[in-house]
Amino acid sequence: MSGKFVRASKYRHVFGQGTKKELCYENLKITKNAWDSNIIQTNGKYIAANWDASGGGAFAIIPVKEVGKAPDQVSLFRGHKGPVLDTAFNPFDSQEVASCSDDGKILIWKIPQDYSFHHYLNEAEEILDITEPEKVLSGHTRKVGLIEYHPCASNILASSSLDYTVKIWNTETGKDEITLQHKDLVTSFAFNYNGSLLATSSRDKKLRIWDIRSGKVISEGPGHTGAKPSRISWLGNTDRIITTGFSKLSDRQVGVWDIQHIEDGPIGGFMVIDASSGVLVPYFDPETSILYLAGKGDGNIRYYEYDNDELFELSQYASTDPQRGFAVAPKHSVNVKENEIVKAYKTVLDTSIEPISFIVPRRSELFQSDIYPDCPSTKPALSAQEWLDGKDVNGPVLINMEALYEGKEPDLKDSKPATKVSEAKEAKNRDLEKKKEEAIKRKEEEQKAKETTSDKKSDTESPADSKLSGTPDKNVDELLQKSNEVGSLLNKVANQSDDENTSETEEESKDDGWEEVKKPETKSVSPSESKLKEEKKSETTPSPSIKAKESEVSTPKVEPASEPKSTKATESETPKSVSDKAESAKESPGTPKEAKEEKTTADDNKSAKTSSARPTLASTIEKLSNLVSKFESQTTKLEQANLDKDERLKALEEKIETLLKK
Repeated sequence: MSGKFVRASKYRHVFGQGTKKELCYENLKITKNAWDSNIIQTNGKYIAANWDASGGGAFAIIPVKEVGKAPDQVSLFRGHKGPVLDTAFNPFDSQEVASCSDDGKILIWKIPQDYSFHHYLNEAEEILDITEPEKVLSGHTRKVGLIEYHPCASNILASSSLDYTVKIWNTETGKDEITLQHKDLVTSFAFNYNGSLLATSSRDKKLRIWDIRSGKVISEGPGHTGAKPSRISWLGNTDRIITTGFSKLSDRQVGVWDIQHIEDGPIGGFMVIDASSGVLVPYFDPETSILYLAGKGDGNIRYYEYDNDELFELSQYASTDPQRGFAVAPKHSVNVKENEIVKAYKTVLDTSIEPISFIVPRRSELFQSDIYPDCPSTKPALSAQEWLDGKDVNGPVLINMEALYEGKEPDLKDSKPATKVSEAKEAKNRDLEKKKEEAIKRKEEEQKAKETTSDKKSDTESPADSKLSGTPDKNVDELLQKSNEVGSLLNKVANQSDDENTSETEEESKDDGWEEVKKPETKSVSPSESKLKEEKKSETTPSPSIKAKESEVSTPKVEPASEPKSTKATESETPKSVSDKAESAKESPGTPKEAKEEKTTADDNKSAKTSSARPTLASTIEKLSNLVSKFESQTTKLEQANLDKDERLKALEEKIETLLKK
């Protein structure tokens, strides 16, 4: 069978939709620095972009509503002495943004409420830059390449540096509270769903899972073998991480890992994407379990659905415009009325930023609760001190997205505990095993019932009867008893047979009680025996008066007497009666003339009576033949239904075995 197997999923038809040129952000000067970061970031209200600025480092903050072509002179955030390498928005304060730079510093900024990227001017109508940060975090001895805020606790920030450390900062106090020492440069790191663990990938090609507050490594093992940097991300509220990287042959790879057993390698091995050279930037949407992979240097954004340690390819957003930067807005900022599940932004040729909407196509205009579960809110679950003191929560504080759809104030909810995928898989496998055993047991019971019925059939019906019926021996009695159509046909034929028997009885009563001449048995007779029979017949031949009486009774059933001997009557005589006549004439030449005449009259009467009864018998035989044909067709149908049931059971078993293999 040709064609590609399509897995059943409500996200099977998700598609990426680009934006018209007039709704993009153009005339930008995005940095050309080669440091491996996302280059752009967003919180749904603003977009931060690392800027190509002379005389130190700068980055731009672009309000999402300010689309179109930017003026040549724009307002920038300037404060670093070296190029800005990465930025991060505070998830609990939409006006706060952090930046890190080549100068080894981390700056915390406040975005003015009246800030405008296009028209933020001073009193002299000149472009006004923001040059005074709220806080400066100093502690790294070399350039700081990556920063990220904690997902649950307020004012907690993580940063990685070329000094081979990852530091955890309290931005309220400006102090680095925790330092995680590595053996080489950390190329990527990510908090887990509740922020208690940190996953890091390093240039020494190792993956590590850290208990942040104790500073200990929970699990460690070799990662991707390629020379280029790898990226890391958590798979939602589970004990699994996803990594992207390269093989020794420079193939782009994706791997799913169990955080407790990193040393065992990726679950099911690495999945090879292609042989392109650009780093794959991963983003995992925990609400829909969809993984998005944006390749640097190519225009495609692939997306996969994650389920039980497997990635199932959905589709890809194809574009001829390559991207270097990629960012995704928080879930609470998507357009719920348009069934948008992800709002992403990508850079195009370092001169513009294009928004991309990933949409689930549906006709209904109602709220789609199945694709919009509760999502993280902008309220922190913990304070910085509570988290540093060791307090844990299940995850971020959640909000109901239906309230966003209706324009109401959303209710706040707590996150559910983390899912342990291995335990979930074992429970699912147990359920599948149980269902399979039940199906096998049910099939065995049905097979046993069939065998019992077959044994009863063989006891009550002989093989000869089965052959006469024209149907297989197996289950015929059971099928005929269950068929209402067969029962009605039997009743109909029985009634017709009763009518015919009644008419024959009435005709026989007209013979005044004389015996019916029986059809002679078909067996071979010697000439001497034949002669004795003829002599005996001649002795018992009725008198002329009786002959006359018989001819009167049989006259209505035969041809008129004026005609010569009927050809039909002669043809209808049985071969045995014809041979008897011939032998009688040949072997009894000395029979008196009167006896010969009486014998001829008796034979004619016998032939006439036989021919008069034959039409009724023929019609009965024809009806019985039709009945047998109908029996055969009905039995075939019933047997076919039985076979169909067996095939369905077999298909069910195969499907269960396939699910077990997964």
